[in-house]
Amino acid sequence: MYYPDELIEEVRTKNDILEVISGYVRLQKKGSNYFGLCPFHNEKSPSFSVSQGKQMYYCFGCGAGGNVITFLMEYENLTFQEAVKALAERAGVALPEMEYSQEMKKQQSRRMKLLEVNREAAKYFYYQLRRPQGAAGLQYLRERMLSEETMQHFGLGYANKYSDDLIRYLKSRGYAEELIRDAGLCNVDEKHGMYDKFWNRVMFPIQDINHRVIGFGGRVMGDGKPKYLNSPETEIFDKSRNLYGLNFARTSRTGNIILCEGYMDVIAMHQAGFTQAVASLGTAFTAGQATLLRRYAKEILLSYDSDGAGTNAALRAIGILKEAGMSGRVINLEPYKDPDEFIKALGAEEFQKRLDNAENSFFFELRQAQKGFDLSDPEQKTNFHREIARKLCSFSEEVERENYIEAAAEKYHIGFENLRRLVASYAAQTGFAKPAIRPKSGVHKKDAAGEGIRNSQKLLLTWLADRPGLYARVKKYLSPADFTEGLYERVAARMFEELEQGQLNPAGIISMFEEEQDQREAASLFHAKLARLESVQEEEKAFHYILYAVKKNSYERDSARLGSDVEALQRVIAGKKQLEELSRTHISLE
Repeated sequence: MYYPDELIEEVRTKNDILEVISGYVRLQKKGSNYFGLCPFHNEKSPSFSVSQGKQMYYCFGCGAGGNVITFLMEYENLTFQEAVKALAERAGVALPEMEYSQEMKKQQSRRMKLLEVNREAAKYFYYQLRRPQGAAGLQYLRERMLSEETMQHFGLGYANKYSDDLIRYLKSRGYAEELIRDAGLCNVDEKHGMYDKFWNRVMFPIQDINHRVIGFGGRVMGDGKPKYLNSPETEIFDKSRNLYGLNFARTSRTGNIILCEGYMDVIAMHQAGFTQAVASLGTAFTAGQATLLRRYAKEILLSYDSDGAGTNAALRAIGILKEAGMSGRVINLEPYKDPDEFIKALGAEEFQKRLDNAENSFFFELRQAQKGFDLSDPEQKTNFHREIARKLCSFSEEVERENYIEAAAEKYHIGFENLRRLVASYAAQTGFAKPAIRPKSGVHKKDAAGEGIRNSQKLLLTWLADRPGLYARVKKYLSPADFTEGLYERVAARMFEELEQGQLNPAGIISMFEEEQDQREAASLFHAKLARLESVQEEEKAFHYILYAVKKNSYERDSARLGSDVEALQRVIAGKKQLEELSRTHISLE
């Protein structure tokens, strides 16, 4: 839902950023700011800064930054609207209710009822596990060495041996047969009528990222088939877009997520302290699940079974992750079959070592491919080298491809130039990858120059934010249009407007943007690293240089665009005049 800017600002100002972040991060005051270990990347020395005056945070290590809304979005993985709503509830600010059409109200009400009946079923299964009739299920979980705390944490339960227990219970609670059926909790056929979907099974409630029960998985007691049974897809349960354990893993702050095959693997890893573990829901890993994971981690560690089926599943998942623009590494579990067995046998410390030494997914693929070739046979060895070249063609970026060619050549003793020629030959024959286009002389310089001017613009905005009094001395030379990046120009426009009024509000400026990445970029404009200069004269010289560079770039850009546009011509003339005046002007910082 859209919220007015005034309301967003009210919510933000009523949630002091220091108070909110202190609930997540241990902070210590150093000078005018507070510092702590960044919650968004692993570090040993505090580089995460919180400014109570500016109501902003910024990490000088990873670049995370923004206001209190941004922090909640990034830490809790919320949308902008969800973060505003959470902070409004915290501060007691009333938000307008969304107006629904009759059809939307009907759909929303139905979804809530389905969630409600699932929650009631989860409570029932949980209770049954701890009753005499749940003894078999409880014994099974204890034999799997799960603690009572872990069983409670994941809401584990038990479905009785009788095939209508749950239906009778839910009906007694007032739920209609149609709702029970649509939630996927029962089956209906002509021979048996209506009967429970799950019976004589240990139950694993499946929750969405907001901890709402959307479905179930059940592990049969004894030798019944199928061994694992999952809820069918419903209006609230899409197997391809949810992952078991993600509601806990999304806040693990480890920088990676461990993807495994089964519920018990996830639970065992969480119990051992690896709270970033998740699993697909009784189906193969999907592109939708990869897209979901991309919100929470850049790197995925695959912890699939070490047998043939697990290896094939890992190879398939690697391809899906690549398509989603993510990198993956593979954890070696040998000689054990799965992470649950590994942790029970060798413990969490040894598993952490395997995790730290997880294999690059590309070399995992090559190692598996190598098994199909007899490298003592020259012909098969050549064919294997061709297979390496074929896989190397999948890297479209030249730098990445060159790095992998070098690494593969060293690992398999091929010779860098030989492998490079083989890759080029394969690509030319098959069109599998475009030949590397080498940049003409000067392209790198142009890119470096572009980065340099962006840095100058960041430095200028940071300087003006730190010393608002400077604006009055330079505003005759400066306008938002002098900032060549779209986001920079928007920030400058709002900033200059506020400086004119004498009340700069950087945290409020960040709220103009709803996307987390835009908020992070906007925050960086107030946190450019200013050089520590020994004298006022040196500072004045540095400031003048930055201001002149920004203005000169703006003038050159307008000059390059000059055509029959009268307004552009006027800007160029004015820009040239300002540059000439600026080159002769001394700007005092005192």
